[in-house]
Amino acid sequence: MMINKNALAKEVIYLTSRAGGSGGQHVNKVETKVILKWDLMQSNILTTDQKILVKDRLSTKLSKDGCLQVECSDTRSQLKNKEIALIKMINVIQNALKRDRFRIPTKTPKSVILDRLDRKKRIADKKQQRKKNFDIF
Repeated sequence: MMINKNALAKEVIYLTSRAGGSGGQHVNKVETKVILKWDLMQSNILTTDQKILVKDRLSTKLSKDGCLQVECSDTRSQLKNKEIALIKMINVIQNALKRDRFRIPTKTPKSVILDRLDRKKRIADKKQQRKKNFDIF
């Protein structure tokens, strides 16, 4: 399922703060770090079933009040950081909505089982032949 970027942008709360890293004295003056908060249960983008699925899969990433938080301080521009953080959030949500493929377990072929047993038998015979026969004396 594709998440609409504009619809998500309307539901997200943007918080900014000062970011460390490159930028020299500029870093100390400008709030370029962006934190996005999205309330999962209040969202109008997802259906109820999708909300439950996302809540189960992202249970470790959700806060106590059920908000998903993503932050970005990759660039010096607050606007670019907002875009990057929004894309990160969309990716997290879409990955949580992906259904796992059903795996059909394969059966071991009879020939493979027989080959293994044959190898075991040959190794056992080889070891048996290495034994010294003390009954001669």
